[in-house]
Amino acid sequence: MIYTITANPSIDYVIQLEKLNTGNVNRVQSDVKLPGGKGINVSRILAELALPSVALGFVGGFTGQFIQNKLNNASIDCRFTEVEEDTRINVKLKDSVEETEINGQGPHISAGTVDNLKQQLAKLEAGDIVFMSGSLPPNLPASFYKDLIPMIQAHNAEFVIDTTGQALLDTLAEKPLVIKPNHHELAELFDTQFANQGEIIAAGRKLLDKGAQHVLVSMAGDGALLITPDHAYLGGTPKGTVINSVGAGDSMIAGFVGTFAQHHDALAAFKTSLACGSATAFSEDLATSAKINELLPQIEITQVD
Repeated sequence: MIYTITANPSIDYVIQLEKLNTGNVNRVQSDVKLPGGKGINVSRILAELALPSVALGFVGGFTGQFIQNKLNNASIDCRFTEVEEDTRINVKLKDSVEETEINGQGPHISAGTVDNLKQQLAKLEAGDIVFMSGSLPPNLPASFYKDLIPMIQAHNAEFVIDTTGQALLDTLAEKPLVIKPNHHELAELFDTQFANQGEIIAAGRKLLDKGAQHVLVSMAGDGALLITPDHAYLGGTPKGTVINSVGAGDSMIAGFVGTFAQHHDALAAFKTSLACGSATAFSEDLATSAKINELLPQIEITQVD
């Protein structure tokens, strides 16, 4: 089973305007309310791939109920821990020129509430995979996700933390199943700039040496790399118009983790991850199964090292 943990989920209230006029009344052209959070995004993509997952995290109030209802309607198993305060709302204002985001802080999480989530992890079994990512409520420590790793490993389960910088480096010794920096984030890890693809691959191998099991490096329009101890593979991007970059990275991780959990085939997982990421990028919201299946035949993977 795949478990996703979203410590600070949200309702993403996306508003489209012709033009944002601050200090004045603005008329909405269109709006949509979506369940938000990186772990939730992963569970939603897994559902489109017809793969089960269990969504964990903290929700509260009418906003938390909205998220649970949306996920239940998508046949996602929700086992959220209830909190007293409302789940946050993030407002995303889009006009023809730019996008403005106003993100809520999130509710207070008590020690007892954290213990309730840990009780869910006590049910893990060997071979399960736990995905952890996303911002944290104000009172949780920055090490919250990392601190859950020993409990996960005690059950012989795998983990994935989608993070960057030192927080990413700090998890490598615990052997995450996959990590997914983009090429800019990878360069920042080693305080360098890449002159060619070979240098990107060499840097990715350093992360393998530090403990990562698989390294995915996204490179925007140039596709992505899968780096393993033996080989490196380049995956191209299918043709399409980029509409939305939000959630594309989460979709890539979901495609890789879900497919790898089924077949333990890194190349098949890489292909699905590219289709999922591109399908989301070409959509208003997260990818649908129809869009993923449309793009899968277009994905070409080449061994480059």
